[in-house]
Amino acid sequence: MVRVSTTGPERPGTRPDGTHDDDSLDELGYKPELKRTLGNFHTFAAGISYISILTGTFQLFYFGVSFGGPAYWWSWPMVFAGQLMVALCFCELAARYPVAGSVYNWAKAMGGPHVGWLGGWMMMTATMVTLSAVALAYQLTLPQIDSFFQFIGDGSGKTDAAANAVLLGSVLILFSTAVNAFGVKLMARINSAGVFIELIAAVALIIFLAAHITRGPSSVLTETNGLGSGETLGYFGAFLTASLASAYVMYGFDTASSLGEESHNPGRNAPRAILRALIASFLIGGLILLFALLAVPDLGAKELSTGGLQYVVLETLGSTVGEIFLWCVVIAITVCVLAVQAAGIRLMFAMARDNNLPAGSVLAKVSPRFQTPVVPAVVIGVVGVVILLINVNQPQIFSVITSIAIIMIYVAYLLVTVPMLIKRLRGDWTPAAGKFSLGRLGLPINIVAVVWGAVMSLNLAWPRAEVYNATGPQHWYLRWGAFLFIGVVALGGFAYYWFVQRKKTGVLESHRAEVRGDPTAP
Repeated sequence: MVRVSTTGPERPGTRPDGTHDDDSLDELGYKPELKRTLGNFHTFAAGISYISILTGTFQLFYFGVSFGGPAYWWSWPMVFAGQLMVALCFCELAARYPVAGSVYNWAKAMGGPHVGWLGGWMMMTATMVTLSAVALAYQLTLPQIDSFFQFIGDGSGKTDAAANAVLLGSVLILFSTAVNAFGVKLMARINSAGVFIELIAAVALIIFLAAHITRGPSSVLTETNGLGSGETLGYFGAFLTASLASAYVMYGFDTASSLGEESHNPGRNAPRAILRALIASFLIGGLILLFALLAVPDLGAKELSTGGLQYVVLETLGSTVGEIFLWCVVIAITVCVLAVQAAGIRLMFAMARDNNLPAGSVLAKVSPRFQTPVVPAVVIGVVGVVILLINVNQPQIFSVITSIAIIMIYVAYLLVTVPMLIKRLRGDWTPAAGKFSLGRLGLPINIVAVVWGAVMSLNLAWPRAEVYNATGPQHWYLRWGAFLFIGVVALGGFAYYWFVQRKKTGVLESHRAEVRGDPTAP
């Protein structure tokens, strides 16, 4: 039997080679429901805005310098090299399956429905926490631009910053929810405009910082500030901790494929968008970090570990020019939240379409007016705000959960690359004909991607007090929070799936493609 779209084989949009944008949907048994309005730049913008160089570098620069000194910069190319291997595997998958909820559908196609559900569950949970974590970045930037944005207290109180962060973050999430609910076209326009501004600002920032260089790379890239001395692993241990600052930034490039059901010629454009987003982020982010270290007046200033990159920009470029760039960071944070929520919406929709979530028919319903899943947008927005409220009185626990969310994304990626490697070893994997293919390099690249993902997941989860219990008193459950939390989420969620949802799983009738040759079909 051959699955076909409800509009027949000669439907509009068929290309000269006989292929069609909906071919991947036909193969997976879904009918097309989301409107295809996105072009090449839109999908590229979705991937790069999720990574969001200005957001990530400005949010985590202080962490890298605090634990690894200026030499932590080397973690940037290290993480890029590892994530590039993962991205290349994703490109082959995006060429064949450019559909909503990319990681979920890829894990399902490679490892079966049980692996797919677990990968989707881990990714969805992590995405909602990531949404809240990114929204908190407003607090790191807006009050530094003007004290007016410190709405709660004057910032000196014990809970002023945390409470204000929740307020600013909640407003941002509500804005993102409204935009995403009104349809992908509006989201894509705002996102693309924001990414355009972010890219221009990032290049300009590199130029401005380069014009203020005060030292050479040799003195910066070897400076460790004495960190790691006296420790068992020496500076290597400190470097592994500092590398989290880079690992926390360079992910989410799969979003370019998750919008595949709403873009034109996704089988060709999605792989290109994934690679372009990752490579552009690596080059631009690496240069910003490098020139910031070369330009800051005092490389040993304590403010590097507290004020981060915001301090460097204001101190180096002056308040007027510095504040202009900080406003661009605010724009970058905004479009990053839009992209994170957009990816989460498509993931929830994809799982619900397979009846793999409670109230699947409701979550998978596409609004006839906005042509987007509105209910998932609202659900993810509400959950994001609720998670933010945890930050008011329990900031340490929130930072633990945020760190764990990143690990869960790396684990979700492993639930794609490991089954894919098994398929390669068995000779069962065939890339899409005439589209992106790794050829003979596929096996070694896939092996490196799996090893990298496993090693970095372990590094991220390692029970370091400075990451999971940074302030006293010390608690064992915080130190081991990564293993405990992920264990509870994975085992608890999978138990629910196995005993409840597994019995209901299957493409919902209202989302199922017609099957030619089915004797039960009318």
